[in-house]
Amino acid sequence: MTRTLSLFRAISLFLLSVQIAAAQEAHPAPPPPPPGARTVKCANRPIPQFTDITEKAGIKFSHVSSPDSKYVVESMSGGVLLIDYDRDGYPDIYFTNAPTVAMAIKGEKARGALYHNNHDGTFTDVTEKAGLAAPCFAMGGAVGDYNNDGWPDLYLTCLGGNKLFKNNGNGTFTDVTKQAGVEDGRWSTGAAFGDYDGDGNLDLMVTNYVDFHWNDLPGFGSAPNCKYRGMDVQCGPRGLKGAGDALFHNNGDGTFTDVAKQAGVNDPSGYYGMSVIFSDFNNVGRPDIYVANDSTPKFLYKNLGYGKFQEIGLESGTAVSEDGSEQASMGIAVGDYLHTGRQSLFVTNFSDEYSDLYRNDGDWNFNDVSYKSGVALPSLPYVKWGTVFFDADNDGWLDLVVVGGHVYPQVDTLPSGARYKEPKVLQLNQKDGTFCDASEQAGPAFQIPRVSRGVAAGDLFNTGNVDLVIEDLAGAPMILKNNGVPGKHWVSFELQGTKSNRLAIGARVKIVAGGMTQTEEIHSGGSYLSQNDLRVHFGLNTATKIESVEIRWPGGKTEQLKNLDADKYYAVLEGQGIVPAEKIRPTAASPK
Repeated sequence: MTRTLSLFRAISLFLLSVQIAAAQEAHPAPPPPPPGARTVKCANRPIPQFTDITEKAGIKFSHVSSPDSKYVVESMSGGVLLIDYDRDGYPDIYFTNAPTVAMAIKGEKARGALYHNNHDGTFTDVTEKAGLAAPCFAMGGAVGDYNNDGWPDLYLTCLGGNKLFKNNGNGTFTDVTKQAGVEDGRWSTGAAFGDYDGDGNLDLMVTNYVDFHWNDLPGFGSAPNCKYRGMDVQCGPRGLKGAGDALFHNNGDGTFTDVAKQAGVNDPSGYYGMSVIFSDFNNVGRPDIYVANDSTPKFLYKNLGYGKFQEIGLESGTAVSEDGSEQASMGIAVGDYLHTGRQSLFVTNFSDEYSDLYRNDGDWNFNDVSYKSGVALPSLPYVKWGTVFFDADNDGWLDLVVVGGHVYPQVDTLPSGARYKEPKVLQLNQKDGTFCDASEQAGPAFQIPRVSRGVAAGDLFNTGNVDLVIEDLAGAPMILKNNGVPGKHWVSFELQGTKSNRLAIGARVKIVAGGMTQTEEIHSGGSYLSQNDLRVHFGLNTATKIESVEIRWPGGKTEQLKNLDADKYYAVLEGQGIVPAEKIRPTAASPK
């Protein structure tokens, strides 16, 4: 059962509840690292090499950015979504975009971009044909099949009105936002689909940031100014009113109803919502909700099973840092990095605030093992955003990637310290609860400083190695091809529900191979406002056979598979086991 609140956490909760949000100094410095904390470099192991193939792949997209970033809204766009929109078995890419404030005031839009995967290492821009060129002032989004027709749909979070695009199955999308009732209208950031009530229809959780008004823009050069290391910088979010969150229940007829207040997830205190994800943290078959909030405590909503949630962030140990401080949290990664069968949490934060690794010890107990695991210290200098648990080297153990970039371009005027562009961080799992830092060993692309926001992981070219797609706030994205490690094997599964939702979001897959038991879930959303490949990938190390596979479908039924060959993609249809891939592909609709 939930642990009893310690006196320390009770005091923390009280202090947080009465804390005055407005602060003249943006992001005050937190306590220093504990004595003896150090970064462990990876040694005596092969390091996967990542190659920047963006130009070679034909990606021409560039995210709009403001050179001085006077307003907080100009600092936060850049989620990237992997979506196999044509169901051909290869992930396609959607890049979000947002105009500057000056452009928006003039009514100008910023062009998002959908790139079709050509199966040969290249992509083709199909944005105009798809009808997705300039949908909104976009932050990020999530992928889900809201109407269970087998075609993945696209939900975009935006400033001033979100967008739900129905996949027509013929390469085009239709804006069905108003009919579906999921516009929201606030400044939305994170989104995730999940079937929280087990009715076979995907519901939608949306986090919102601040109560934003165009006639009262919080920036610098206006009152009040905010300071960062003595410089005038943009203000936010401290001192601004939070916007609350939404939970849209799927009515099963193409419409949704916002039930956030009834469900207990509406955030009445007005925290500053960023990323969100559904995950079954206590292995009972009901997806819970985790929300990363900026400059305020994080939320863990326990699914009580009858349409209600209980917020247990502080009690569980996932709301604040180890010393009880609230943090400026951005991105979320969920994964069973220890092979315990439990999903742990990784959260990225602002510079001088370490990234949190909350180890799931079961029974709603999480422990902050950030410094003990070695992930904290390498993270301190950077403003950290997108993050993913993924098996970079196919050794059967989940690794971590983090991308970052500052929010204040003005830091480049400082004589030393923080810079606007920052490198990426790759940390490899050492199989003992710790990680080593491979950032300087994984190829030169990791060391090129960028102003990155979202990152999504997926095997773009069906080679058995998980690649990375990174969207930057300023300029071109990066497609990082994972060249893999010789001699390492893998297996991947694409699931389709029948009684469960068609994309099998929320399904849990457990495999036994080579003496290891691994568990993965299928997630919508996560990272920072981004979407990973919905296929489930496992590295197998040197194993060439998978002894058993157990699939727990979102509807609750369990299915067993036995004695599978490695290095293959398998299509699995609920109730029928492994089937030819074409059996889980919907029939393409006629062109309009």
